Amino acid sequence: MNKEKQRNLRKQVSPYEKSNTMASIWQLINTLVPFIVLWILAYQSLSVSYLLSLPFSILAAGFLVRTFIIFHDCCHFSFFKNRTANKILGTITGIITLFPYNQWQHDHSVHHATSSNLDKRGTGDIWMLTVEEYLAASTATKIKYRLYRNPFVMFVLGPIYMFLIVNRFNRKEARLNERLNTYFTNFAIVGLVILLGTTLGWQSFLLVQGTIFMISGSAGIWLFYVQHTFEDSYFEEDEHWEYVKAAVEGSSFYKLPKLLQWLTGNIGYHHVHHLSPRVPNYKLEEAHKNTEPLQNVPTITLKTSIESIKFRLWDEEQKNFIGFKDLKRISAEQVKKRTTLTEV
Repeated sequence: MNKEKQRNLRKQVSPYEKSNTMASIWQLINTLVPFIVLWILAYQSLSVSYLLSLPFSILAAGFLVRTFIIFHDCCHFSFFKNRTANKILGTITGIITLFPYNQWQHDHSVHHATSSNLDKRGTGDIWMLTVEEYLAASTATKIKYRLYRNPFVMFVLGPIYMFLIVNRFNRKEARLNERLNTYFTNFAIVGLVILLGTTLGWQSFLLVQGTIFMISGSAGIWLFYVQHTFEDSYFEEDEHWEYVKAAVEGSSFYKLPKLLQWLTGNIGYHHVHHLSPRVPNYKLEEAHKNTEPLQNVPTITLKTSIESIKFRLWDEEQKNFIGFKDLKRISAEQVKKRTTLTEV
């Protein structure tokens, strides 16, 4: 895709960048109201059985993911036209989803500006090593990396580490407003937990909220993971990196069943979102369907996305993801190449 085509593609998507106030308010209602109702039903049904409570918690977790997408849009100033309204709602939904608004907004903005750039990794992304980096790494680093990329660690322990530890502290370079927002979010979360725990009973509160937290957290990390970790993705060094290519080739179209697409706020149209973060989530599908060049982007489904679990390293030579099992083949090929060069 040449520069002219890239510019035209961004122009084609730009008409969808304006939010609709009524659509945003309606989405806020049809997300938060069901979440609160389902939370109450999950709590009330505990008096009968946890098994009866579980389905309500699972559904509530889906609506919490949808609440996060609203938070996510607020961070891009795409949910409302007014920036202050985005900040206020973003802070409130950040308390509900355990994300400090200003802190996450910074890290996520860096992610968008550097996604798929091999020379600018480390902020707002998943730890990813290339084959060369992994082979050259120390034994300790290899062990840490293998643990990090283990599905249980990433999708089960990951939410606990992310939401209860990482999100609770400011980065060293954070400005005053970012620090204050993190402190406010933390105090609000603690206050809300104490209020609900003492009012409803700690055991009941933790059973309901803990279940919702784990399911939604795992789902959120999974969504982020599969939409940037698929076999023929896009990664380049800074001098060859291009924003539009990173968006449409390095972010997938996660084609989900309609209900899951709705619950996840259309975030499966991740290529559209990375191409233009100002498009509100409820316009992503429309932008995709009405922009012909976006019809040929990498597409994954629920079935094919499972394959992403085996992808661990980026092979710079073949331009694709591989698993740890493929390292033996690559190592053998490297030895063969070096032997050939020595003989020459």
